[in-house]
Amino acid sequence: MLSIIPLTAAATAKVEDVFKANCASCHGEKLQGGMAGSLLDSTWLSDGSDKSLAEAIKQGVKERGMPAFGASLSDEAIRTLVVFIREAGYRADTQTIQTPTLNTHFKTDYHSVNTREITSTTGIIWAMDFLPDGKLLYTLRQGELWMINKNGKRVQIKNTPQVWHRGQGGMLDVMPDPDYVQNGWIYLSYSKKTGKNGSGQDIGITAIVRGKIKNNQWVDQQTLFEAPTKTHKNRGWHFGSRFAISGEYLFFSNGDEGHQNDAQDLKTQNGKIHRIYKNGQIPKDNPFYEQAGALKTIWTYGNRNPQGLVKHPTTHQIWSTEHGPRGGDELNLITKGLNYGWPKVTFGMNYDGTPITPHTSLPGMQQPIHQWTPSIAVAGMNFYTNALFDKWQGDLFVGSLAKKQLHRLRIKGNQVIEDEIILKGLGRIRDVVTAPSGEIYITMNDRQANESKVIALSPSQ
Repeated sequence: MLSIIPLTAAATAKVEDVFKANCASCHGEKLQGGMAGSLLDSTWLSDGSDKSLAEAIKQGVKERGMPAFGASLSDEAIRTLVVFIREAGYRADTQTIQTPTLNTHFKTDYHSVNTREITSTTGIIWAMDFLPDGKLLYTLRQGELWMINKNGKRVQIKNTPQVWHRGQGGMLDVMPDPDYVQNGWIYLSYSKKTGKNGSGQDIGITAIVRGKIKNNQWVDQQTLFEAPTKTHKNRGWHFGSRFAISGEYLFFSNGDEGHQNDAQDLKTQNGKIHRIYKNGQIPKDNPFYEQAGALKTIWTYGNRNPQGLVKHPTTHQIWSTEHGPRGGDELNLITKGLNYGWPKVTFGMNYDGTPITPHTSLPGMQQPIHQWTPSIAVAGMNFYTNALFDKWQGDLFVGSLAKKQLHRLRIKGNQVIEDEIILKGLGRIRDVVTAPSGEIYITMNDRQANESKVIALSPSQ
């Protein structure tokens, strides 16, 4: 073994350096194996779980000559090694997944699928949804709302709110009211500049509004939510923000805005999922409505940056996908008043490879239904209920940004029993919706080229 990074350095040591100093001489610099086995082939001496990997590093495997590192590496550092091993194994596994090209068909576990391009545009399409008459609405993060008519003609909706297009901010989610035919309301979330901080830097918030479209103009806007002025400090990160509507309630997500400890602070909007009435009023049965100092809109907390939010079509439960840091993306079942743990618990580590916490669970903090380590950078999602893909009834489709994947999850008894990568490599998949035709629409972007496409998936005969 090479020299061991001392315990006192573990809190700041990068995982690549920890692995090189302690593991590479036996397992290989690329984890391919050497004196000890490969860490890429999913062949383990135990059950291969995160817990058993951490225990093997900490306690050693005496019969195989592997020393114990528990005295020299902190629990935080050991957790980063587990994430590092998962990242390498994931890269090896996904190299064999079929990468389709546009306008061709490919096979999945249950269906053969065609892909075709619906439209392309300059800019980042952040969200999309269908109106009851089949028109498609989509947002461009740079601050625009567009509509595609049934004949394929695109038109920009004018006079939408001015957005603060900075970092991850801009025009975000769009959702028509389930009762759109009767009331005409459309909901928008966007980042809004609200002033400057003490250092003279621009700051902003996630704003929630609704309005109507008449003659291709945005009219009758109502502000539904803006956080109290004293909590405004976002510099361009983790705005959230997705919608789900259940009955008269509007749920929306607000990321931690780059201030991770705020997710545990009930006095701020950051790192929360909120619930209000569709008209902006606050339900008195919200879990912290009567708690002194707490924001009355909070429904759950400890949520890092949820960028997927959807209501289950039959149970009406609210589900979210949540960005982890480096590792630990989550699928969560959103339940009144629960603490989802960030940043006290996480399956991930900092982007620079240093630890955040050794804890993947703690008493009183809700565990995810499913988690992805390494991170796939989860985004929008949609439960499929149409008959066109009859073998996908009730499955959840989740977009991935970093891994450029579309995942199909089968959920039974609130547990994920299948996680299939439907396609990969075409682009960063930001949102997923079901068209009135039953086709699955995805929007994906090329960040370097600043271009986006809307792609339709249909069954291949």
